[in-house]
Amino acid sequence: MNSTDEIIISPLKEELIEDINQTNDYFTVFGKVVPSFQAGTWSFEEKLFDEPKEIRFPDDQLDWSRYINNENKALFLAYKNNRCIGQIRIVKDWSRFCYIENIAVKKEGRGHGIGKLLLTKAEEWAQERNLIGMSLEAQDDNLGACRFYVKQGFVLGGVDTMKQSYNPHIETTLYWYKVFK
Repeated sequence: MNSTDEIIISPLKEELIEDINQTNDYFTVFGKVVPSFQAGTWSFEEKLFDEPKEIRFPDDQLDWSRYINNENKALFLAYKNNRCIGQIRIVKDWSRFCYIENIAVKKEGRGHGIGKLLLTKAEEWAQERNLIGMSLEAQDDNLGACRFYVKQGFVLGGVDTMKQSYNPHIETTLYWYKVFK
């Protein structure tokens, strides 16, 4: 991907709904986050897997029209050369955080700043609504995503060892926060 190609971030419109799940590519799971809580602070270590594997989340099947022109939720799509290469789906949470329901970038677009552009758009949206920050959750086996969140200023704020009980491959759900200054 040429870094000089312009990336356009567009709010969801009816005619763009068909593009949403195009961003749902496979990604590599190569390690996990091992959290610990000491003296009132969360920290974590990384544990790399012996064998990485490729996984993909199922396509979301939501009423996408509810994200169009809604003051309390939004979906932004990233385009390069009229091709959808990323998305971020956000809602105004009861906790006054902008909760990121999903962020995804097509495989060939990763590492080129598209995720950062989408997070910046979400942050602008949240600040326009006087929210106090952004939050999201990730599974402990998605080390690549967790590294990205830390790089973007998120901190680990909590864990849940029961949420993914139905999934024997995921031990812990991690809650990440970025509080605005």
